[in-house]
Amino acid sequence: MASALWQGNWISRTRIITGLVLFAYAFFHFLNIGLGLLSPVWMEEFQDARLAITRSGLGSSILYASLILHAGLALWSLARRRSLKMRFSEGLQTLLGFLIPLQLLNHLVFTRYSHEIFGTNDEMPYVIVLMWNSPEAWQQSALLLAVWIHGCIGLHYWLRLTHWWRAAIPWMAGLAVLVPGFALAGFLTEGRRIFGLFAEGSQRPALMEDYNWPSNETFEALFQANSEALTGFLVLLGLAAAAHVLSRVLRRRRAVRIRYAFGPEIRAERGQTLLEMSQANGVLHTSLCGGKGRCTTCRVVVDEGGETLPPPSPAEARSLERVKAPANMRLACQIQPQAPLTVTRMFRPDGQKGRAHASQGSEQQLAILFLDMRGFTARTSGQLPYDVVFLLNRFFDAIVPAITEAGGTVDKYLGDGLLALFEAQTPALSAQAALDAAAAIGTALQDFNAQLAADGEPDIRIGIGIHLGELVLGEIGSAAHAPRTIIGGSVNTASRLEAQTKELGIELLISARLLEAAGYDAGRFALQEFQLRGVSRPLAALPVDQAAALPRVLAAGQR
Repeated sequence: MASALWQGNWISRTRIITGLVLFAYAFFHFLNIGLGLLSPVWMEEFQDARLAITRSGLGSSILYASLILHAGLALWSLARRRSLKMRFSEGLQTLLGFLIPLQLLNHLVFTRYSHEIFGTNDEMPYVIVLMWNSPEAWQQSALLLAVWIHGCIGLHYWLRLTHWWRAAIPWMAGLAVLVPGFALAGFLTEGRRIFGLFAEGSQRPALMEDYNWPSNETFEALFQANSEALTGFLVLLGLAAAAHVLSRVLRRRRAVRIRYAFGPEIRAERGQTLLEMSQANGVLHTSLCGGKGRCTTCRVVVDEGGETLPPPSPAEARSLERVKAPANMRLACQIQPQAPLTVTRMFRPDGQKGRAHASQGSEQQLAILFLDMRGFTARTSGQLPYDVVFLLNRFFDAIVPAITEAGGTVDKYLGDGLLALFEAQTPALSAQAALDAAAAIGTALQDFNAQLAADGEPDIRIGIGIHLGELVLGEIGSAAHAPRTIIGGSVNTASRLEAQTKELGIELLISARLLEAAGYDAGRFALQEFQLRGVSRPLAALPVDQAAALPRVLAAGQR
């Protein structure tokens, strides 16, 4: 999963790396401000340690290169963006990203620039008292929140591809609220203290000398530098916006037809990615990573027109390889259709799934387990419906964990029985998992019957049939309501084996084919042949009186 964090092209990776550098700087800067809540000395000592890194030659180079690259790539992304439609969180992050420089430039001019050019001692108290009791204090507080929210959104988009992030979100959300709150509290506390010293007046001359307080002429120069920097940024922003508008005007004359299976048909501008075409035309299209090529949730099956697309880029090919995608599957965020296409979206934000690929079914050789409760109708005759449901739920609570812990899944509940499936990489593993589950069910049933006996209730008896064979797993039903279903003659065989246990008065019947697949020599066991209804040929199977005794039976057969 760690590699998934770095998927995408060099632009995506550069924005991630530079964003992490800037986020780390903001995090420690905000902690520095927050220390004003505890001690002015701690605040100054922490700042000295922080500046020793960020104002070193290497530290400054990394920090300002990250700032320029991150902002520059954002402007470049705006210029080449095909559509401005985006999700709310992505739009908020983008808006904050372009608002941040409006206040950040002012902050940089009166701190780092003033320090380097005019020798100002820009310690934290100097910065705070400079803006205290003025609109600038509110503006810089808003800057703090904007930077933090922008960074947290970006961090969330990046880390949500990991398996541990969802569990960590409640803790990270608390930290996300704590850090700016701590910083603002430190800002208020230190602001009151230092401004009180200036207002009282006795220490003002010494403090101004210590900070090398700028003269009026210096302030005029700083305001002029701030105005020029702001103008430069607005010019760059305007150029990016103009380039975006111009490119849309030029592309409007060209359009390509896209038809979505089980969806609309649209005409969109050439040069857009398929994901951008979907978003621009209001077509639901899942994209977990925001269209940066770092996940595969936007993938589509290209039903028609795939030959007009160029081969996948290395980044796209790596992502597709991770999901073992077929040749006609592509990432919507990476392909730019130049000719008509017909595509099927694999996943949609409404929770539905396309039907052109996996839903058509896949053939596998797997083990199946049928289980049924004996004498259920007679046992529950005359009982209230709620009591019947209560008994069934207690029964399933007792035995289903034995199936899931062995690696199986309950495909269906059949009243007083169930059908379980054991999906595994090989038939051998699937067969062994079914044997493990059968034995564990027998043990769980003995424990459950002991509880029933303690309550004065009769035992529950069961029958189990397990078999291994070819199955087809696919989605059966209407497009909007198509649960996964298993189909094949092997399902009927397992069901007939389970029914045969009732006639024999035993708990378990195991087909010889499953035993052999699990690595056992079927000829060493006392097999019986059965002519099962609906099965053309006689079937050899191993009868086991009690499922819990299965490990001993198998061990005896290996001697």
